[in-house]
Amino acid sequence: MRLVVVGASLAGLRAVEAARRAGHTGEIVLVGAEEHLPYDRPPLSKAYLDADSDGEATVFRDEASFRDELDVDVRLGVAATGLDIEGRTLHLGEDSLDYDALVIATGASPRPFPGADELVGVAALRSLDDARTIRTALDQQQRIVVIGAGLIGSEVAAAARKRDLPITVVEAADLPLTRSIGPDAGLACAELHRAMGVDLRLGTGVDALESEDGRVTGVRLSDGQVLPADLVVAATGVLPSTAWLAGSGVTLHERDGGIVTDAALKAADGVWAAGDVLHTRLENWTAAASQGAAAAKHAIGEDPTDWDDVAFFWSDWYDRRIQMLGTADADEVRVIHPGDTGDDVARGFLALYRRGDHVVGALSIDRPRDIMKFRRRIADAGAWDEAVAFAVERVGLAS
Repeated sequence: MRLVVVGASLAGLRAVEAARRAGHTGEIVLVGAEEHLPYDRPPLSKAYLDADSDGEATVFRDEASFRDELDVDVRLGVAATGLDIEGRTLHLGEDSLDYDALVIATGASPRPFPGADELVGVAALRSLDDARTIRTALDQQQRIVVIGAGLIGSEVAAAARKRDLPITVVEAADLPLTRSIGPDAGLACAELHRAMGVDLRLGTGVDALESEDGRVTGVRLSDGQVLPADLVVAATGVLPSTAWLAGSGVTLHERDGGIVTDAALKAADGVWAAGDVLHTRLENWTAAASQGAAAAKHAIGEDPTDWDDVAFFWSDWYDRRIQMLGTADADEVRVIHPGDTGDDVARGFLALYRRGDHVVGALSIDRPRDIMKFRRRIADAGAWDEAVAFAVERVGLAS
């Protein structure tokens, strides 16, 4: 049985590892569009941008490990271009690759920003090459404008301020990360940015990118102001990398193009999918790893008993660690501890999220030991009142 995993991502890596751990002895092929071996993406917008970073990505496994330990045929720099489900064939440009079972883990790509493709000096931050571009701009103390105050945009801002460089972040919403963490936590994040010297423009749209001779020179805002820029970081979200699946028979969601699967991550006959390529993606490290392993086990006929579907993400801003468990799609957000003020703005913030009578999420700033206490409660759809009482007991009175 030949298992093919397309996407040399974290989800793809965990898929091949899980298949071998589960006892699969057949051929495994891992196909990746980038020239790089699977590497850890979260540090690219964090430690990698630091001035004292060595400029090297953290590679999960070297070539020898893939060859000798996992017996995996790794094919890099090869993008998938089509899929024949009936014939069980993956198309790779002029070449093709037959499979018995396929796991799709092609992840997501930055959402296109209008006018950016024709200009030099506009970057997203999704890949190692993107991170190198932004790090070079920081090293050269270039003028940087970030569009989008989500996790990636905020981490770029934090990297700039850590170097004592000026930076402007433009966000169309009234608060950062409102859809991801809710308005209360979003307000704490906005206060943190401003306390650290970020020029944060909330409720402000971008009309166009200014340019000269094919290179970006600034960002024209909806109020008519132009912000000078040598580099514009477009941190406006991602879309699943599924264009190559058009017409294949794999169901793509009409809104975002993400792969629609059943509860077992099955997308079609002989095809499973995992990670950010899904319509129901959680866009975080742990979900991608867990889903990749689960999809591979389903693909080889095993039960993925270790599948953890509690979403978890973290983000490093300045000297703060922001952590989120579960979801902010809730009926109520209860701030248990509002965080400190003054120079310690947002430190110690803790909030819980309720849907119905159950706790479905928890967010903290600089409470790493406390936040993980809620993982099991969220996984088990624990009682809301019990979760609040537990939180109050640990950290004090609710606000």
